[in-house]
Amino acid sequence: MTQSSLLLSPFQLGPTKLSNRMVMAPMTRSRAGEGSVASELAIEYYRQRASAGLIVTEGTQVSPRGVGYLGTPGIYTEAQGAGWRKITDAVHERGGKIFAQLWHVGRVSHPSFQPNGELPVAPSAVTPAGHARTLSGPQPHVEPRALAIDEIPETVAEFAAGARRALDAGFDGVEIHAANGYLIDQFLRNGTNVRTDEYGGSAENRVRFLREVVTAAAEVWSADRVGVRLSPLSPFNDMSDSDPFATFGAAASALDGFGLAYLHLVVPGSADPESESGQITAHLRERFRGPLMVNGGYTFDAAEAVVAAGRADLVSFGSSFLANPDLPDRFAQGSPLNAPNPATFYGGGAEGYTDYPALAAAVLA
Repeated sequence: MTQSSLLLSPFQLGPTKLSNRMVMAPMTRSRAGEGSVASELAIEYYRQRASAGLIVTEGTQVSPRGVGYLGTPGIYTEAQGAGWRKITDAVHERGGKIFAQLWHVGRVSHPSFQPNGELPVAPSAVTPAGHARTLSGPQPHVEPRALAIDEIPETVAEFAAGARRALDAGFDGVEIHAANGYLIDQFLRNGTNVRTDEYGGSAENRVRFLREVVTAAAEVWSADRVGVRLSPLSPFNDMSDSDPFATFGAAASALDGFGLAYLHLVVPGSADPESESGQITAHLRERFRGPLMVNGGYTFDAAEAVVAAGRADLVSFGSSFLANPDLPDRFAQGSPLNAPNPATFYGGGAEGYTDYPALAAAVLA
């Protein structure tokens, strides 16, 4: 690759200087240990990938009620914060930058994950299709309990507490997970939010919970160290919306006034500006004037093109970063990529986690 590559050029993300515009996307790996503490193996996993301009961690739940998967880390206890501190130290020693992704799964949890076997919470009592993966194997999703209006500030406070613990753990910022069918996304979309109070109905009302969570995080951090992730077209976790352009346009407009670090869009196919994904990306870019990050199976050439065209400022990479700890170097040299092994994506040990070879090791092998 040439030295003129925009993707590989530095980028100023608010107060944070990134060495390149390549972001390691948040990826659930289901390898946390007892007490939902990030494992010792995770230290090496993140350290290996510190050449990313920015790492966004796997989703880390902000409360016991936010848990919905086996082996996922939290950020609501002192021990969890101490575990993350080891990781941020390791990344910073390599010159990297790292944001914590703050997560609450909402309705796609299961009573077996919840305190006292309670029902999962959601904006509305709308049961998702599909199954939860529990210690007893796959279990059908249950009808969640709609959050009472006086419980919503408590849930916002859980995000604020997660943001505070992330600050204490040495992160460079936080990303609010408002995508992929989890709690904040459930509030945003009218397929899952059928409330009739000030958190439901109009798009502006459905954006209210997201706006309150971002406000709370920005009171812990400066707003320019807070990012937000959205997935406006994704059906994952049985999600739908009658007018995603209106819903997510309202969300982007609401977020524009904060001065956020970035807006992170999960939009497979957005490399084609004529596709629906490309069109909604452009629609949201008009409404959110801060840095825009896109995610969706990008190759180097597609990522370079979308940045060069001004349709995004940053590109996040998922499985390609998972399998190539030195992905920026490989792109810079035009080198072949390791192929990811889906069989080792979730759970397990070092295999498929910390044993993917870096370019120098691959050449010597």
